Amino acid sequence: MKYLSLFLLTIFIFPAVQTKSRIVDLTHPFDETTVYWPTAESFKLEKDFEGTTDAGYYYSAFRYSAAEHGGTHLDAPMHFAKGKNSVDQIPLDQLTGDGFVIDVTKQCAGNADYLVSVADIQNWEKQNGRIPTGAMLFLRTGYGKFYPDRKKYLGTDERGTEAVAKLHFPGLDPTAASWLTQNRSIKAIGLDTASIDRGQSTLFESHRTLFNKNIPAFENVANLDQLPIKGFTIVALPMKIKGGSGGPLRIIAMLK
Repeated sequence: MKYLSLFLLTIFIFPAVQTKSRIVDLTHPFDETTVYWPTAESFKLEKDFEGTTDAGYYYSAFRYSAAEHGGTHLDAPMHFAKGKNSVDQIPLDQLTGDGFVIDVTKQCAGNADYLVSVADIQNWEKQNGRIPTGAMLFLRTGYGKFYPDRKKYLGTDERGTEAVAKLHFPGLDPTAASWLTQNRSIKAIGLDTASIDRGQSTLFESHRTLFNKNIPAFENVANLDQLPIKGFTIVALPMKIKGGSGGPLRIIAMLK
């Protein structure tokens, strides 16, 4: 594993530094405004110490707490598929690779409950070619511009169980999720909303379909509007929580 990590750094990070490729941060910061599911605990950062010590030098230390699923984060397959990969079990090479963006901002602009369809994917391929094996696929709904305004981003700023039924944001059509698993071979999928299933989903079928095939999802991805349709490399490294169903994600795109 150590040598694999060095290899990934060699092929992805070092060339980017040497050629001064543009790097786009796709991660929202974690703070008191971070968007979480209405039923989840929010991010908290508490101070243990900050200031000058008795010995005369500056020192700071904090502690944080948060739910696995909130802010820019990874959904591990085991989140909705028993026996599938937890966060720490996802191979590193499944978290790195060539990225591709399907832009559905126009479709979502007038429909908060829009489902990204098979037709959307096929229309993208007609213009840009077949989604290649091992692609890191992203759905740009345009909702990233609303983050972290919960009312605009989620459809409600209410908290608690009753607020879940009031969620309105786009997601992937379960039929399209099935089509992808049956007809293409992607490493992972991400989008700029709070869930790969739309806000009004009650069965989370896209999650279940993708995760049964051990395909993880990246949610609340930032700055997709700064990426081209293709021609960039993704590095998506979550907090390595042993047995975790998800976790905070630091994800970047390196433009070629």
